[in-house]
Amino acid sequence: MAHGRAAVAACAECREAFPPGLAICHVMNSGFDTSGHGGPVNGVWQFTPQHYSKLAVRSTGPSTKPGARRSRLLPWNPRYQIITLCFLATLTAYVERTGFSIAYTGMAKTAGLSESVKGTVLSAFYWGYALSQIPGGMAAQRYGGDVMLSLSFALWATASLLTPGTAESVRAIILARVCVGVAQGFLIPAVHTVLSAWVPPTERARAVSLTTSGMYLGSALAMQALPAVAAAFGPASLLRLSGALGLAWLLSWRASLATLGRRPPSIPVSSSGPADDGKGFAPGSRGRPGATPWRAMLRSPAVWAIVANNFTFHYAFYVLMNWIPTYFDKVLGADLSTMGAAKTLPYLTMFAASNAGGWAGDWLINTRRAGVAAGRKAVNTAGFWAAAAALLLMPGARGVAGGVAVTTLALGTCGFARGGFSVNHMDIAPKFAGIVMGISNTAGTLAGVIGVAATGVLLEGAGGAGVLAGWYAALAVAASLCLAGSLIFLWHARGERLFGGDATRL
Repeated sequence: MAHGRAAVAACAECREAFPPGLAICHVMNSGFDTSGHGGPVNGVWQFTPQHYSKLAVRSTGPSTKPGARRSRLLPWNPRYQIITLCFLATLTAYVERTGFSIAYTGMAKTAGLSESVKGTVLSAFYWGYALSQIPGGMAAQRYGGDVMLSLSFALWATASLLTPGTAESVRAIILARVCVGVAQGFLIPAVHTVLSAWVPPTERARAVSLTTSGMYLGSALAMQALPAVAAAFGPASLLRLSGALGLAWLLSWRASLATLGRRPPSIPVSSSGPADDGKGFAPGSRGRPGATPWRAMLRSPAVWAIVANNFTFHYAFYVLMNWIPTYFDKVLGADLSTMGAAKTLPYLTMFAASNAGGWAGDWLINTRRAGVAAGRKAVNTAGFWAAAAALLLMPGARGVAGGVAVTTLALGTCGFARGGFSVNHMDIAPKFAGIVMGISNTAGTLAGVIGVAATGVLLEGAGGAGVLAGWYAALAVAASLCLAGSLIFLWHARGERLFGGDATRL
């Protein structure tokens, strides 16, 4: 047995799920020997898919930590509680982001601000967001994802509550948006650190897809409900509402952790690659991460393939998310407050398509026996190529129905692509998932800074948001980037574990 007596003793509780005499180890390789119950390969036990599934279920069951109790708020398996709360975290954060776009569109219209000023203010969030991605991943690895999630929500909710309610206070609003961006920059790396610790490899694609799809459902809910709130109570009321929702999530998170306990259960390592050789852990300090392989990761084409696709995805997504209210108003001639459920259709479709991308990737890999890399590439390519086509169709859409249809197609196919690149960091570096996500999300954030501001400049340069030439130019840039990113991913993406082992703490 590669991990010695200590591993066998620590895992004795699992023996009942396997044939008598087998030594079960939670830090096993998860490759499968399909000849029967399993056996040693290169000195490490390999198991059948059925036995692996049993181990995954047992090893992520309720915590046995002294004092830990099953949550009364969410009374099911602890990892499902964690996934649900992470889903609600991204949902709440995107209610805030979409809510600010709606609020500031109304505030800027009342103040008569130009499109370039509006673009600068809308992009200010991403200045702060870019600064905190990598530090957020490092902090989550060191202090725990639960701590960084709590800090993120406490800071951005407070900043939202303190944001000025008049568009003329441009500098103060920009400062507030930078602060919100810095705080929300901790969110995604922390979520991925949490998921790496709590979710077994066989469920990660779906867990990541579900969690990140909260972004789109949050945007859909905001688009549906918040214009009416702004019309009734004024645009500034959305800033206060968003802050209150952030504080409400924070209270739920801390209450749930108090019942579950901070420490996640022991789970198997990643779904491919050799058994952990111990290099991912500091000697003599089980569960604490060792040195991060910065040089190896930054020189890896596979890492840069993820980074490039994160950039292209977020360029398209942030441009659409921030400029959809203006597109509906100036191009389609539709007022958001009178569009009913139609205005939420793009985000609801993105929510469904994001989950479909995760399930499609798992289906290709687990049912169709495609390699991990092949499955990720297939989903990524299909999503981005379809998105590029839809983006080019948006400026020429006829009527509200046509505009909503192509916008829905663009966002939905972008969401589907997340089942490729967005899960791949957990394939190649599960133990350093938060850090790799921090690196790639920094690129995605820069895409927001560049794309949102550049779109404002292109629209103004063409004669204003009511001139189609500006929209053709802005969306052609987004479409070109989608195609370029997918080609990079096709060439360089990998499916096997390249760095470290697996996370063992929040």
